[in-house]
Parts: sequence; structure tokens; C-alpha cells
Amino acid sequence: MSTEPRLAEATEPEPALKAAPSTDQAVKETLEDYTLRFAPRSYRRWTPMVVATTALGGIAYMADFSIGAGIAFAHGTGNALVAIAVAAVVIFVTGFPLAYYGARYNIDLDLITRGSGFGYYGSVLTSVIFASFTFIFFALEGSIMAQGLKLGLGMPLWLGYLVSTLMVIPLVIYGMKALSKLQVWTTPIWLLLMVAPLVYLVSNDPGTVDRFLAYAGTDGDGAVNTASVLLGAGVCLSLIAQIGEQIDYLRFMPPKTEANKRSWWTAVVMAGPGWVVLGALKQAIGVFLAVYVLAEVGPAVATEPIQQFKGAFDAMLPSWTVLPLAVALVVISQIKINVTNAYSGSLAWTNSFTRVTKRYPGRMVFVLVNLGFALALMEADMFSFLNSILGFYSNCAIAWVVTVATDIGVNKYLLKLSPHAPEFRRGMLYAVNPVGVVAFVAASGLSIAMYFHGLGDTLQPYSPVAAALIAFVLTPVMAIVTKGKYYLRRTDDGIDEPMLDADGNPSAVTLDCHVCRQPYERPDLAACQTHDAVVCSLCLSTDKVGDHVLPAQPATA
Repeated sequence: MSTEPRLAEATEPEPALKAAPSTDQAVKETLEDYTLRFAPRSYRRWTPMVVATTALGGIAYMADFSIGAGIAFAHGTGNALVAIAVAAVVIFVTGFPLAYYGARYNIDLDLITRGSGFGYYGSVLTSVIFASFTFIFFALEGSIMAQGLKLGLGMPLWLGYLVSTLMVIPLVIYGMKALSKLQVWTTPIWLLLMVAPLVYLVSNDPGTVDRFLAYAGTDGDGAVNTASVLLGAGVCLSLIAQIGEQIDYLRFMPPKTEANKRSWWTAVVMAGPGWVVLGALKQAIGVFLAVYVLAEVGPAVATEPIQQFKGAFDAMLPSWTVLPLAVALVVISQIKINVTNAYSGSLAWTNSFTRVTKRYPGRMVFVLVNLGFALALMEADMFSFLNSILGFYSNCAIAWVVTVATDIGVNKYLLKLSPHAPEFRRGMLYAVNPVGVVAFVAASGLSIAMYFHGLGDTLQPYSPVAAALIAFVLTPVMAIVTKGKYYLRRTDDGIDEPMLDADGNPSAVTLDCHVCRQPYERPDLAACQTHDAVVCSLCLSTDKVGDHVLPAQPATA
């Protein structure tokens, strides 16, 4: 009998008053796993370690092997390993405050971003950035799977792209219930297939390690230099937005208490910023395997994970088992990550669309939109210019994540100009907060100009550094210049019940939403402007005329 806690079965009482069709549909869908809103305590029945295990199951992607190999071929093993390490440190440091806020306050990265310098509509910018991350990496993983299907089954690449796209749709429909079960039962198989050939190669042929460390790249002497390291780190830093997908799981963490604080912190660190430890190891393994198979298959295909693991399995297993196992590893990995990519991307698109249009068209619509973008990238053979796409994208991702992390770490805790507790509800936030928006636009704009040689060839490798530094400096500067006055439109949401309990966790007290007649916990509600009642955050988002949205509080002298 499984010991894995089941997600709470949401019982939906019949509404006393029928909500508008869009709102009614939104309520039914988002009660599946509280998409687009605060995740209530009554739903979060997992232990910290179960949440962490499920979250780490989502990083079983194969792209790391290709990324590491691509950097090594361009710059040599030494530069690749230093670049991987530099990127990992940046990703860990910036991911920590984001993971903490997601787990502590049970909200996703978009909701965190709203109250951390961007405003209610300002964070639409970053939602699009995150959605782009999900379909870019969906396309990358789908390309890797198509390569496996071509090698193992002789399937044409175009058909493999289509198969890898369509096969995830049934799994994504059911949200977190399906995802959590999938990640738990596939993780042991994935780990065994990935680790076993590496251990075998190193133990049976120690010379592979020497060849790996001595590899100088296709051009140059392999000497470690700043430009090569930064160019490689820029590619690795395209993965910085992965913290958003980790938080999609971490928001289901149980309340932090004195009794569970050790396991709670372990889970948050391990499954939050700690994902990059495994990611960096996979990138280094990708370098190792690519160098190992290079002489046999050549640099043109040695970056393909299917070729890397085919070569590794070939050294340790009977020939008839090699291709089936290599294909199985690629397919399992692709499914594990791409259901998460499709799911998280659909949330990002839906969140943005709902805020801008005040309509909820259904998450499935944006599952298909996201998959359409990914399929177009695959058919355009994005794998052949992978590093260029990731190097460009990383500038935007770095600017966003560093801006939010700096707002939390500096503006909230040091300068105390940003509200300590996150705010995400319509009416409580200004439409746009110049603190985050200006810092993000300036950092991403200037770093992209540098990446495309707009500021000269010498500065081009430094674009990821520029993105991080500009965001880090401008975020507190803008908070000081604006005196923090654009964070909150209101400081009082009209409800007397405290937002947090005695332990500092979001309150579990429930109240009924006046519009959809569903019970929600305290942090998801605000008072109604026109009735002596409360309204949930999603009904506020879909309020077309603003009847329920509280007015701005008058400025105090």
C-alpha cells in the first residue's frame, strides 16, 4: 500500500448564486490544484520530503547533457566545468529567496513577482518570459526524444517531434495529481539508467577521466579564460528560470512549525535552489559522455544524449539491450520534464491572459498554445542552434530572477521599503511598480544589446554578468528613489481576521467568496467594495467592471 499522501479531494458545494460562465469555469478548474491562486493549507497534505522528492523528479531532463557537451566542444573541458560551477552558484544564490517565499507563503513565482517590485500588471512581462522558458525547453527535450526515436525506431524527425508533443497532453490535463504520481514512480528508473553507465565507465576504464579532463575543445587550446567561461556560463544561466517550475511544487509545502522546521528547511533548500546541484552534475556528465563517444560518432552528433548513452550502454551491456535502454532513458526523461513544462507554461499564459482580459478561457487552451510554440521550434531544428537560443534567452531570465531575488533579499529585509509579506491580489497592488519593471527592462535590454555585439565585441561575453549586476543595483536604487510607495495600493484589505497565524504561516481560517460561493482561506480573499462580503483573488481577477475591487486608499499626510 502506498504511503504517499493523496491530494485533498476538493468537494465543491453547489453555488447559491450562479457565477458568470468564465468565473464558474475558472473556479472549477483552479480547485483541481489551486492554479493561479494561493494554495490553501487544507489542500497541502504532503510531508516536506514528499514535496521535495516530487519537485526534484521534474528536473530529469536531458538538456543538461547537451548543454554541457556544447560548451565543452566550443571551449574545452576546463572552461566548461568552471562555467558550469559559476552558473550553479548564481542560480543557487538567486533561487534561495524565491524558493523560501514560494514554500512559506504557498504561492507560485508569478504571484511572488507581483508583490516583489512588478505590480499587478507589470508581472505580465515576466509571465511571458517564464512561458517562453517552458516552451523553449519543451522543444529542446522534444528534439532529444525525436533523436532517440529516430535512432531506435527509424522514425523521421518531423514525426518524432509531433509524437513527443502530443503524448504529454493527456497527462497535463489532470494537473498536479497526475504529475506527482508520474514523478514519484519514474524517478528510481531514471536514476538507475543515468548513473549505472557512468559508474561502469569510470571503474572499468580510468583513462576516460584523463581524456575527459584533457579535452581542449574543437577550437583553441582549452586553457581556462574569462571570456570562454562567461560565454559558457551564459548558456547555463538560461536555466535560472527553472526555479519557477520548482516553486510550482514547493507552493504545496506544509506550514513551517517548530516541530518540522528541520525537515521543512531541508526540503526547501534541496528542491528549491538545490535542484542546480543535480543540474550541474548532469552538465558535467554530458561533457564526460560527449568526449567518450566523440571519436566514434564525431562532434556533429556527440551532443545528442541518445548518442552519449548509446555509447555508454554499449560498453557495459549486450548489444541487443543498448538501443532499447537508451531510448527508454530518453523517453522517460522527456515525459518527466515535459509534462511539467507544458503544465507550468499553461499556468503562466493563463495567468497573464486572465489578468489582461478579465476572462478565463480554460487552462487547456494554453496547454495547446504552449505546445504549438514548442512544436514550431522543433520543426525549425532549434537543436542545431541551441547555444545561441539559450545564450540570448538567459539575459532576460537572469534580469527577472535577480530583480525579484534582490527585492526580497535587499528591499524587503535590509531596506524595508518593500512589504515583508508578499501581496498578489487585485486592488491591493498598483498596476505597475517601477522598481522591478525599470530594473528588469534596463538589465535585459542592455545585456541583450551586449550579447548581439551592440556595445562591441570585447563586452559581448559579459552580457550575463551585465544582466545580473544591473538588476542587482537598479532594484534597490529604484526602491530608494520611489521611496517604496508603488508597492501597495492599499495596506488594508478590509478583513479583520489576521493574514498570518501565530507561527507566521498563512492563516487557515476560511470564508465564503461572495461571487463564486466557494470557501477559501484567509490569504486568498479581500473585502468587496460594493457588498458587506469578501471576494476571492480569482473572482477579483475576472471582475470586468471592477465592482468588487477595493478603491485605492487615500495618501496619508
